[in-house]
Formats: sequence, C-alpha cells, structure tokens
Amino acid sequence: MAAAWARAKRALATSLCISVPAPRRAIEDAPSEMGTAETSTSLAESKSDSTTSLSILQRTSSSRSRASQKLCAICLGGMRTGLGQALFTAECSHRFHFHCISSNVKHGNLICPICRAEWKELPEAQPADANVGRARVNPIDWAQPERPMAVVRRLPHTYSGNLQEHLPAFHTPEAGIFDDDEHIDLQFDTVDEHSTVAGSVEMKTYAEFSAVQESIAREVFAILIHLKAPKSSHSASSRAPLDLVTVLDVSGSMSGAKLSLMKHAMSFVIQTLGPNDRLSVVAFSSTAWRLFPLRRMTLTGRQQALEAVSSLVASGGTNIADGLKKGAKVIEDRRLKNPVCSIILLSDGQDTYTYRDMQLSYSLLVPPTILPGAGHHVQIHTFGFGSDHDSAAMHGIAQLSGGTFSFIDAEGSVQDGFAQCIGGLLSVVVKGMRLDIECADDGVLLTSIKSGGYTSQVADNGRSGSVDIGDLYADEERGFLVTMHVPAAHGQSVLMRPSCSYHGAITMENIQVQGEEVSIQRPTHFVDCQMSPEVEREYHRVQATEDMSAARAAAERGAFPEAVCILEGRRRILESLAARSSDNQCLALIAELREMQERVESHQRYEESGRAFMLAGLSSHSCQRATTRGDSTEFSTQIHTYQTPSMVDMLQRSQVLVPRRAETLNRSPTLAPSNRPSHRPSRSMKSFFERFT
Repeated sequence: MAAAWARAKRALATSLCISVPAPRRAIEDAPSEMGTAETSTSLAESKSDSTTSLSILQRTSSSRSRASQKLCAICLGGMRTGLGQALFTAECSHRFHFHCISSNVKHGNLICPICRAEWKELPEAQPADANVGRARVNPIDWAQPERPMAVVRRLPHTYSGNLQEHLPAFHTPEAGIFDDDEHIDLQFDTVDEHSTVAGSVEMKTYAEFSAVQESIAREVFAILIHLKAPKSSHSASSRAPLDLVTVLDVSGSMSGAKLSLMKHAMSFVIQTLGPNDRLSVVAFSSTAWRLFPLRRMTLTGRQQALEAVSSLVASGGTNIADGLKKGAKVIEDRRLKNPVCSIILLSDGQDTYTYRDMQLSYSLLVPPTILPGAGHHVQIHTFGFGSDHDSAAMHGIAQLSGGTFSFIDAEGSVQDGFAQCIGGLLSVVVKGMRLDIECADDGVLLTSIKSGGYTSQVADNGRSGSVDIGDLYADEERGFLVTMHVPAAHGQSVLMRPSCSYHGAITMENIQVQGEEVSIQRPTHFVDCQMSPEVEREYHRVQATEDMSAARAAAERGAFPEAVCILEGRRRILESLAARSSDNQCLALIAELREMQERVESHQRYEESGRAFMLAGLSSHSCQRATTRGDSTEFSTQIHTYQTPSMVDMLQRSQVLVPRRAETLNRSPTLAPSNRPSHRPSRSMKSFFERFT
C-alpha cells in the first residue's frame, strides 16, 4: 500500500511539473552506504518513476538556464566552459565565476545573488595545509598573501540563518583616524604647464544694446559676462590628479539588478582612473563602513578595488548621513592631498535613520566640515537611482556642497551617469575662480547678478560685485547676466571693468585675467538697435530656469494644472524664438520643457519621476554643468547644453563598453517598481533580472 501511495504522489507531481527532491549529495564528504535493502529498492523506484517529471522540468527551464550559464550575475562577465575559467554551480542551479562567488562568501554572503536562496554548500577559504586531494584556485594576484580555496564547504546542521555566526564579518574594525591614505606620486608637478593647459580663461562681455540715446536713463540695462575655461591635454599624466570617494547605498532595496549595475558602473570608474588618481569606497546600509582607504589606482590598486566592490551585498536600511560622515572623514583625515577632490553619492532610497523636519534644510545629512567655507570643502555629486529615492534630499545635499544632482531613470544608465561625471572631474583645469565686477563711470550702479547656484554679492552701494565660481572643467563655459542702472550721459559711457582670478589646477599658480571695459555710445538722437543675440539667449535661459522652479513649486502644492500652464507658456515663447534663430540651446530648452510638462501632468507621474527629473534639470541650469536627467534614450541626447568634450568622450567610452543587456535597457524608460503603473512601457527590475535566471 505504501509503495502505491508513493507512486500516486509522484504521478501527481509530474502532472503539476513539480519535481521530487533528489537526495542531497555532499561534494566533499565520502558517500555513505545505505542501511537496508528496502531503502535501496525505494530509491531505485524513485529514480525510474521521476524521470518523466525531471525531463519536463529541464525542458521548461532550459531557456532560463541557458541565459544564466552565459553571464555571471556578480561581475556581469561571460562564462564559458573549457576556456580555463573556474565556474561554481550552486545547489539552486545558478552558476557564477568561482572567484566572484568565493569573494562574496568570504565577506559574509550565503545567499544566491539571483534567487536569494540560502545555501548550505559554498566555496570557502581553507588553511594552506589543507588536504592535497582538494581542488584549489587562486582567483587574482592580490597584494596580500593568498590562501588556497577549497571548492565547497557544507554549513553545519545548526545553521540559524545568521550569516555572521559562520563567516567572518565584512565590517572590519576601523581606525579612529583615516590617515592611512596611500602616498602620492608628485611626478605630475614637473609637467610643463604649456603642454597641459592651452592658454588661460577666456572672458567676453556683451552689452544688451550698443547705443542708448544720451538723454535716456536706463534703470535696467543687461550685460552678459561669458567665461570659458582653457582646453586640456587628454594625457592622464598631464592633468590634475583626483582624490575620489564614492559613497554607495547597499541597503536591501539595492538587491538584484540594481546592485549588479552599480558594481559594473564602479568597475568602469576604477578602470578609468589613472595611477596618480586615488579612490576610496564607502558603503552604507543601516550603518556605514569604509571598504578601503584612499588608494592609488595602479594595477594592484585596481584589482583590490574591484574585489572589494564585487563583494558588496545588499541588506539593511538606508543611512545616508552616516555614509556621508564616513566619506567626509576620509577627506578630512588624509595626510596628502591631490589637487582635485570630490565625493560621489549613489542611493536608491530615503534616509531612514536621520531625523529631519521638513521645515528644516537637508544640512543634517551633510557633515559641516565639507560645506563651502569650511576647511575641507568638497563638492558632492549625487545620483538618485530609480523611482523610490529621495530626490529632494539628494538635490539638497548637492546644492549645499556646490555639487550636482543626477537622476538615473533607466536600468542601464547608471554607468553613463558616472562616466559623464568622471569625465568632468578628470579634466579640471581651474581651481577657485572668482569673478569681480567694478563699475566705471559715475552714476553707473550694479543692481543684480543672475548667478544661479553660485554665491554672489553686490557691494559698495552698487559700485562693485563678485561671484564665487569655484572649479571649471576643460572647455567648460559660464555665463552671468548682470543688470545695471545707466544714467543719462553724452558721448560714451564706460559701464564696467570685469576681471577674474583663479589657480591653475596643476601648478596652483595664481592667475589674473583682466577683461575689456564695457562701453556704449550715447548719440543725441534715438537709435533703433537690435538686442544682442548673446544677451537674449542668456535671458531666455534664465527665464526658463525660473519658470521650471515656479512649476516645481506649484507641483509640490498639488497644483499640477498650474505647473503645466507655466511650462507650456515658456515653451511657446521659446518656440517662437527658435523659429527665427534655430539656436541649439533654445531647441534643447524646448525639448526639456516639453518633457517636464509630461511629467507633472498628474500626481502619479510627478511622484514617479517628475520631481526627480525637474530637480536634476534645475541642478544643471543653476550650476551650468551637465547632469544625467532620466535615461539614455533619444531625449537625453538633445539635452547636452553643458557637456564638455571630456564628458562626451567618457560617455562614448561607457556606451562602447556597456554590457549588451544594459544597452538594451537604456531604451527602457523607468526603474519604477513592477507594481506601480506607468504611463510608458517599462521593464521592471524583476523582468530584467529574469535574464540571469
């Protein structure tokens, strides 16, 4: 009777495509012998009766298995048997590079990165005197002493699910002071300046009108001051080296595809940095920890950095404040300093540990020691990943530090976002620039400076003013629209004398640039002059930025029709201007306003991506610096107003090296959760990761 019931149950499992579990086999343990003949007979019957169900399951899952066997979900590299690659197949049937999965296990991860199944058998490092008969592998030639690795270890039967009870904790004890940064090679100091930077900052001025009748006093007369940074050599040995700290969110919401894409983006950053650049990586979830100190990206440094990043595991909450605190400490405690320094922050969630009253600013998230005016000021470039990140907080952090906020809306765009940012940081040619304005003739007064996100002031009762610009990338441009009171006068009026000062990024030499005086003619009769096209273009850019800010304020109040009306009104003005001039900047603004208009048409759209998209746009326009806004589709290629040649070059490198699946995903609009409806077709995270399963 018992045998009949067993056969009936197996038949039912076959009809439902449910396999009968096979007996677990210990890979390293010696096979045990059966205790009785009855057990042996039962196993034989089980094997013969389950053949049909197993074949059905194999055919059903063949397409999925084929994909997972071709790609390693940890490093995103290819896997092929017979080519000298050591591969590990887990008990859940997913396959990985042996050195990738053993690194994960070594740092405390006992679950499958794909299906999240808990493992009982896993790769493990063994002492050097392990049994000779065991298989070993040395994944990479690291600087620290290596240990042979046994292929598989079985967890004890008392395993409770707590990873830290059985493997060494990843969070190693940290020193109280991070003064263990690697020594800097000062070879770049000997580079000839003329072979590094071509010329100095170029300054041009444009008056609104070339002439004003002598009897007329103008209360508001606009002047554009345009600055352009010099070109830079493309050689890594003839540019300013970089100290970079990346602060990476590895909370539970980053699991799966997000973590894999972040690792791939970090791999691109690591491979892009040169031997004089230094990198430190800070990870945070419920708490923050430093993976390694500021380390030069030599061949050995790159290998160690890649191993550390590949070992990251997603779990826990989101503590952005602790991550930035740890990243700031790396900057503050370093013994030596490279000329350029920056922090990159990536997060897909909201800070769940720092108390923040919505009436207060986001300064609680940023350590005061790195804010402008502090002794260790450093810009923080923030990246909001997906639809659930706190875009207001990320924008606030960037704004407080003088950095930029980028919105990564598509699954395959995180590497492109990092690439564009790194392209700028690796091309800094100007440090600490300041623009000074001095009024010339009596009665001429400076009334305002449209400086966007840069600190500016009008002093001496309107007789002078200044703008603190900071660093500039090679070929980067800045435009500042100033307004002046121009009194009645005859002959000629000299309005202002602009100048700027800065330090060369490599030599740190103090450089002064004196601009030409701005003057206009004062004829006795009325003159019908055309408005300067440069002034008109900048005026419309400033007005569009102000309308974007007003539309966002309306959307925050829930007045979405009002927000749409504001954006549509500005877009129509620009369309009429574009019909006359066909200006590229004008066309880019039109495309951007149209996209914003679509994303604020409803509460759902605004919460899903509208707020983040608008804040990324405002960050770009206020800093006059390129940011990532949304995805890498046809739309984003139209919004390249502030991109420099170095950014474009790095972005092209990223798109050439991007994995095939990420290239496909760049055409997928959002990272919205799969249970949230979207107005556009999108591929959810679950469907993306099915490529690995």
